[in-house]
Amino acid sequence: MASGIVNIRRDVDDKFYRYRMPLLTTKIEGKGNGIKTVIPNMADVARALSRPPAYPTKFFGCELGAQTSFDEKNERYIVNGAHDANRLRELLDGFIDKFVLCKSCKNPETELIILKQGRSEDIIRDCKACGERTGVDMRHKLTTFILKNPPVKVKKGKKKTGTGDAAAGVGGGGDSPDAEASPAENGEESDDELTKKIKAEAKDLNNETTLAKEDWSADTSPEAVKQRIKALEGGMSGVSLGGDDEGSDDDANSPYGQLGKWVEENRDSHEGDTKTFLVAVYKKAEDLGIEKKHKSVLVLAQALFTDDVLNEIPKYGPLFAKTVSSEKHQKALLGGVERLVGLSHPDLLPAVPKILMALYQLDLLEEEVVTQWGTHVSKKYTDKETSKKVRKASEPFLKWLEEADDDSDDDEE
Repeated sequence: MASGIVNIRRDVDDKFYRYRMPLLTTKIEGKGNGIKTVIPNMADVARALSRPPAYPTKFFGCELGAQTSFDEKNERYIVNGAHDANRLRELLDGFIDKFVLCKSCKNPETELIILKQGRSEDIIRDCKACGERTGVDMRHKLTTFILKNPPVKVKKGKKKTGTGDAAAGVGGGGDSPDAEASPAENGEESDDELTKKIKAEAKDLNNETTLAKEDWSADTSPEAVKQRIKALEGGMSGVSLGGDDEGSDDDANSPYGQLGKWVEENRDSHEGDTKTFLVAVYKKAEDLGIEKKHKSVLVLAQALFTDDVLNEIPKYGPLFAKTVSSEKHQKALLGGVERLVGLSHPDLLPAVPKILMALYQLDLLEEEVVTQWGTHVSKKYTDKETSKKVRKASEPFLKWLEEADDDSDDDEE
């Protein structure tokens, strides 16, 4: 079964396009006259589009001339007959074009509105991006279903989807056929599949793993670490440490020095098995007794992230979800970002808004913490001039946070 995250507009070949959705998946069940196509993740796909999942399911039925059925309580959506996943994905593109994308700006940040004019009713796409209101083709059979099952207006919270721009948004309004708002609409955790996967994997970072049984785990002993430190004199290859409660900056034998060096030595040796590597990193920090220290987050950010940080944040997200547990930890993570883009890779300065958005999406940063950081220059992690440059670069993201707050306040009035 295929899985993954794709652009809502699949004709847009941009990995930083901010409107994303899960790739539609299918499962064939039954045989003979009872054969049917189940769409396991239809609820997630529809949530990304801010449309009731019954709408695209019914659209498939209209286009294929097939019966459809929905069990909203159990999130089970079915199209009768055996249908190829690629065919349904093409049809979903058609649904998005006809019932989601703004006709004017092609942005999916719309909501459906039913306008009554005398005895006639029209379905309008109200675009939150450009402000245009464009009608849908009322000749399509789905419009009859929508009019009989109109979207319910629910109170929206701030959304956390999209990584392409600093002022990222979501596809669509907040319409749903259910009376209850989705978690994302209540300002709670996003239902984005990547976020759920990262949080689930973070829970797996514990001692009860096969890691302890593997031969290479024995090399994490203090004796082995000391041997590696002696063999690699000269410090931590660009990983500088700020003052903290345990170990000095210049002491490679401090717990933080050992952790940073170990991560750098092993970072490129896990051959694609990222999860096992992250478990190993956490176990190493635990062996050193610093897995809960905020300074460990600073060290990990510096040792793990490179100039490919935007692709690395989702990969290493489970580890940071496990280790970032307080405001201090968040500030340490921001300190690591500050050093990464301010000292190690200054060419990444323009990407600061995207980096912050990616971390914010994974709930690694809270709005209050990142806003306070972005508006107060500090010499704690870099020199004052570098600190100013990084915070200046973060302004588009901070502006997005402020505007999103204003929108949320307007919705509550």
